[in-house]
Amino acid sequence: MSQDSTNPADIPVGLQLFSIRHTCMANEGRDFPGVLAEVARMGYQGVEFAGYYPAGASDIRKMLDDVGLICCGAHVMIGKLLGDELEETVEFHRELGNRYLIVPVLQKEYSESLDGWRRAADLLNEIAERLAAREMFTGYHNHWNEFKPIDGQAPMELLAERTDKRVILQFDVGNMLVGGGDPAALIERYPGRCRTIHLKEHGGAKDAVIGEGEVDWQKMLPLAAGVGAAEWFIIEHERDPDRAMADVEKCLQNVRRLAGGS
Repeated sequence: MSQDSTNPADIPVGLQLFSIRHTCMANEGRDFPGVLAEVARMGYQGVEFAGYYPAGASDIRKMLDDVGLICCGAHVMIGKLLGDELEETVEFHRELGNRYLIVPVLQKEYSESLDGWRRAADLLNEIAERLAAREMFTGYHNHWNEFKPIDGQAPMELLAERTDKRVILQFDVGNMLVGGGDPAALIERYPGRCRTIHLKEHGGAKDAVIGEGEVDWQKMLPLAAGVGAAEWFIIEHERDPDRAMADVEKCLQNVRRLAGGS
């Protein structure tokens, strides 16, 4: 199937667990296996971690296997991907079955100047090269500030231009729109770079779930699946924590409907 004809209904959908972090962390994480079981019951095929590990990697892997979930990514600070720490990080995530080690944010030494962003891009290239032999990937997840120009250039565009195609551009659709970025335009400008992409609503009512805001998902999902070469759609919903579980289930239902699935 050609890149631009990939059916978005064929792309597996994962949940960024940050969306339900309060539930994951309740009772000091002792309820986490049950939370994963509920996520699987909703119909999610995978989960992306952002910390909150209640146990070792082998125990977490068993929890995932027990309910039929795949680890479809994790947010990992860049320091954990440098030097000797990379090997420890790789072993942990290999045990989880995770191939996607995504940097979620950069410290000020990298994010406050274009020179810092250049250094970060070069580090991501080095990390990607070290991970390639392991069939693993690194990448970067945007917030909104990456689209605020520094000396006339948007940091996200500098990062995209300076990094190798193996480095994932994990576009967060909602965050990008908050910052004034155009996710559809950037997917088209950097084809094949969205192995994983964050689906997050923008606009609409205060607690709007995916499909109830301003994002044109019927355009975005085929574009991400085709031109973006998405291997995973990852839902992230960060609104009312008291409604989080119900909301992420509704997000999944709407994504499946908008993607043309059942």
